[in-house]
Amino acid sequence: SLDAMANGGIRDQLGGGFHRYSTTADWLVPHFEQMLYDNAQLARVYGHAYAATGDTRYLDVASATLDYLVRELRTDDGGFAASQDADTEGEEGGTFVWTLEEIRDALGDDAELFAAAYGVRPGGNWEGRSILSRVRDDAALASIAGIAAEEVAARLAAARARLLERRRQRAQPARDDKVLAGWNGLAVAAFADVGRIVRAALPGDRRADRYIAAARDAAGLVVDRLLVDGRLRRSWKDGRTTADGVLEDHANLADGLLALYEAAFEERWFVAARDLADTILERFSDPTGGFFDTAADAETLVVRPKDVQDNATPSGNAMATTVLLRLAALAGEGRYRDAAERALATVGDLPGRHPTGFAQWLVALDLAHGVLAEVAIVGAPDEPGTAELAAATVLPYRPALVVAGSPDPERSVVPLLRDRTRRDGRPTAYVCRGFACRLPVTDAPALRRELAAVTGA
Repeated sequence: SLDAMANGGIRDQLGGGFHRYSTTADWLVPHFEQMLYDNAQLARVYGHAYAATGDTRYLDVASATLDYLVRELRTDDGGFAASQDADTEGEEGGTFVWTLEEIRDALGDDAELFAAAYGVRPGGNWEGRSILSRVRDDAALASIAGIAAEEVAARLAAARARLLERRRQRAQPARDDKVLAGWNGLAVAAFADVGRIVRAALPGDRRADRYIAAARDAAGLVVDRLLVDGRLRRSWKDGRTTADGVLEDHANLADGLLALYEAAFEERWFVAARDLADTILERFSDPTGGFFDTAADAETLVVRPKDVQDNATPSGNAMATTVLLRLAALAGEGRYRDAAERALATVGDLPGRHPTGFAQWLVALDLAHGVLAEVAIVGAPDEPGTAELAAATVLPYRPALVVAGSPDPERSVVPLLRDRTRRDGRPTAYVCRGFACRLPVTDAPALRRELAAVTGA
């Protein structure tokens, strides 16, 4: 579960990132490698969980995960490196584990409280040392220590900061500095979505601008450096690109760019996502439905691969289908939806029978057969009225929704915005399905009512 993973040793309780996987059923003992794709996807999921439930614990986890990515994996040119190693100087997890004596030396009087909170004990819980995991919550610790829960939280936060600083003095895991197009697409989506959620839920919280700026920087690097002569390259390192992008690179990047467009209303990201989708249709389509993993002009193989099952990252086929359905709603172009529906037909009932192996297909199915609503907002991004309308599309959580915005719809390249006008000179929103729109509204409560009327939620 989300709570068990957040509390377990699979999560770096000091640094905020997630390790690659757990080797034990209780999430305690991880393989200590940290991957960009895991952390990007988990940050997005925890952000969505916060939007769906209002539980601030999930936002804390999402925020700490994104902060880890910025602190440890961000490259000098604004992208995100692929991973950090599991080993430090040949020792698995050496940077991350502690003895009780080390905790006492670093924390002094707060050591016992921290040890009780994070399961640190004499002899450790793994090979003589302790992997930190949250074993008691603030309320339980407050009862044991006879202090207020607020004081427990403050002392533990200070202790984590001191231990993280102490840990920085140790040897650190090596980093794989490759900037991969598809994995950075997942990161762009996470930063954009969580930034958008924070901005809607907590107006004035500076994390929103930071996260959207990080998404913008990473997207800019990939679009400017990895799109070469109209072709997406797979990897960037030391000023050079290598290898042609495969289906998942195009699809994951397009998904991230659409998320960034909806967070920032900057049309270059919509244009780039649309161009990637057009490339998918032109160079990756299987005439029988769905998409091949490699382009039509890639190196000839005995069998051209076509993987439809999710692995540690979403299936390129499923993500491409998701992107095409979202683009169809924004652009009103039937060719995108037709291609998506042909792709969905290739997997039949597999997503229902094996949901954990076809989770991204379930997202696509929801967009294809659920109530997918469209919102067009006429207004400048820096106008308070525009921000309030945009926030109403984020909370309450409605995943089957696309949003477009512009202060000048007549010049917009996004077809959903065409022929939309302000009402009474104020920022204005239109709720639509299939480009058939309801009456325009100019305030957030009215927009929420219109969305509820269309979506039933």
